Amino acid sequence: MNTNVCPEMSRNIDIPKIEEMLAQYPIYQYGFLKSEEVEYTEKVRMVCKIECGRYGKSWSCPPAVGTVDECRERCLKYPYALFFSTVNHVVDSMNFTELLATKAEHEVITAEVEKHLKDAGYEIYRMSGESCSVCKECTCPDALCRFPEKMHPCIESHGIVVAKLTDDLEMDYYIDEHEQLWFTLIYFK
Repeated sequence: MNTNVCPEMSRNIDIPKIEEMLAQYPIYQYGFLKSEEVEYTEKVRMVCKIECGRYGKSWSCPPAVGTVDECRERCLKYPYALFFSTVNHVVDSMNFTELLATKAEHEVITAEVEKHLKDAGYEIYRMSGESCSVCKECTCPDALCRFPEKMHPCIESHGIVVAKLTDDLEMDYYIDEHEQLWFTLIYFK
């Protein structure tokens, strides 16, 4: 693992304790970074708008999450971030239903990591690798989110390039056609 831990981070957070907790789960790779190291770009937001069917239809996606600048400011309130991935085997990577079915296990692991961090006294802001799927159909934009405590925005919704994070932390972005990687980014203080 490339933990990318600077001396300041080591003084302010208990990295060994967090790593011990992470070892309890089938986490494929992880890394720590200072939140100011994360890059935000409008280009990702444009991809959301043009290519994603969830744009304007999910509380976890743009424009509901705010502008890229608002998202960046929200994240910078937390000085550190934990970025991790899980991997699931799939028979047919072109089968979107099969791919999405593997997301549920990742989200359970993410929720447990989130709980551990909160129980350890950290304040957190969590993002998932895909838009929220708590409800079968999102209430956006017609009504408020039914479960705001369970809804977590998509990493890309904030203008963050997941592939750049994996490069920066020397993590895999792709393995092969039979392995699905899911990502989580948790800011904390």
